[in-house]
Amino acid sequence: MNTEKDTYKTILKPSKEVLFKEKGSKFFGYAFPVFSDENVKEHIEKLKKQHHSARHFCYAWQLGKSYEHYRANDDGEPSNSAGMPIYGQLLSFEITNVLVAVVRYFGGTKLGVGGLIQAYKTTAQMALENCKIVERTIDETFLLKFEYPEMNTVMRIIKDEDLNLVNQKMELDCEFEIAVRKKEADRIFELFENTHKIEITIKQIPNSKI
Repeated sequence: MNTEKDTYKTILKPSKEVLFKEKGSKFFGYAFPVFSDENVKEHIEKLKKQHHSARHFCYAWQLGKSYEHYRANDDGEPSNSAGMPIYGQLLSFEITNVLVAVVRYFGGTKLGVGGLIQAYKTTAQMALENCKIVERTIDETFLLKFEYPEMNTVMRIIKDEDLNLVNQKMELDCEFEIAVRKKEADRIFELFENTHKIEITIKQIPNSKI
C-alpha cells in the first residue's frame, strides 16, 4: 500500500488587510495565493505602490505541491527578525502556494529583535486566520487513446474507480485525459495498461516558473 502523502493545503483567495500596532509602529499584513516567483514580485510591487511611504516590506512564500520551494526576506530589518517569523506561520498553518507580506511603518520607537519577531509573527498569523484554507489532492495526469468500440470499457473503469475525466475527444480514435490521485496512480496506470486495445501514457506537465 502506498502511504506517500498526496494532499496539500493552500488558500482560496487573498486575505483581507489586517493591522497590528506596537509602540507606534504599524504592521499591515496580507496573504496571497501564488504559483510562481513572478506572482510574488507582482504582489510586492503593488504593495510598494500602495504603501509608498512605508519603511519595510517583509515577506515569506512557499511554493510547490510538495512544499519544496520557499524564501524569506527581512527587507532591511535585523537578520531573521521578520522573514523567518512570517515563514514560520506558513509552516504552522501547513500551507503552500502562498505569499504572506507584512508592511511596516516605523513609529519612532525601536522594538528590538524580540519585539520585531513577535510583531511579524502575529501579523502573519492574523492575515492567515483571515483566509479560507482548503486541502487539494496531488494528481497524476494520464492520456488514454483507444478506438471508439472500447468506449464502454473505458467509461466503466472511470466510473468504477471514480476518476476525474479532465478532457475528452470522442471520434473514431478517442483520447481522454484523466487525473488520478498520486497514491492510486501506479495501480490505475497498470489497470489501463493491462486492458486490451487501450493505450495509456503519462501527460508531461510543463515546469512552473519557480
